[in-house]
Amino acid sequence: MSNIPFTLGDIEIHWLGGGDFRLDGGAMFGAVPKVLWQKVYPADSENTIPLCNDPLLLKTKEDLIVIDTGLGNKLSKKLQNIYKVGRQWNLPARLESLGYGREDVTQVILTHCDFDHAGGIEMVEENGTIGLTFPAATHFIQEKEWQDVEKPHRRAESTYFPENFALLCKKGKLELINGNKEVSSGVMLFYTGGHTRGHQIVEIRSNGSVGVHLGDLLPTHVHNHPLWTMSYDNFPLEVIDRKSELLEKYTDMKSWFFLYHDPFVRACRLDGDFKVKEKWQAGKQESLI
Repeated sequence: MSNIPFTLGDIEIHWLGGGDFRLDGGAMFGAVPKVLWQKVYPADSENTIPLCNDPLLLKTKEDLIVIDTGLGNKLSKKLQNIYKVGRQWNLPARLESLGYGREDVTQVILTHCDFDHAGGIEMVEENGTIGLTFPAATHFIQEKEWQDVEKPHRRAESTYFPENFALLCKKGKLELINGNKEVSSGVMLFYTGGHTRGHQIVEIRSNGSVGVHLGDLLPTHVHNHPLWTMSYDNFPLEVIDRKSELLEKYTDMKSWFFLYHDPFVRACRLDGDFKVKEKWQAGKQESLI
């Protein structure tokens, strides 16, 4: 994994090692026929596709911010087999390679609380105890999302794992948001709903440059079509509406779209038809026009 940062104005952005897994391609592309999506995303003989779960690390003038936390190191062998986990979660080691410690992180933003985004909130320490991965950080979660963590619908019981959240309130490191909030200079959270009831996105601005992390509204660069949604979306019609609005808004702003689940493209820009015109991966920027 490259140590070359993506630079957005004065903000440095790195991707951390949140673990790789494979999910069913049909579930990831919902109602889109395989004959269409397999042209742009590879699947194996079992119809699974490769995905990463790599948090963003933002280095601003004031803060060190992590967006989502990866799979964590608490998954059972059964779940690792079900989800075909490959590359393991290695956030602490990745931070160290960048010159930071876990205690240096000041804020953690959860776009939502599915296990593949929230699994790294707490970790198994070297001595076998459970601790907050980022013990000094305030963790920002939408209030609606937290309500569903505490009392999940039966559809969500298999993805909101209680062991990912037990220490947040106990340690006083949870801040619930009701709507939109600026959590650091140039870093703004916007409530969207859609994928989950309390899903939020992250807008990043610095020196006239704009980037946005749409969470699971845009899991990969090939989900750039507003109608390409996932079977994992709890409110798919809301996803279509929100994604249509956000793709148009941020494309007009010439924004970079930062990706969490895409092992092939880390960030991209879109043209007026929402097709990828520029992409960034492993420290290299490529124009497709």
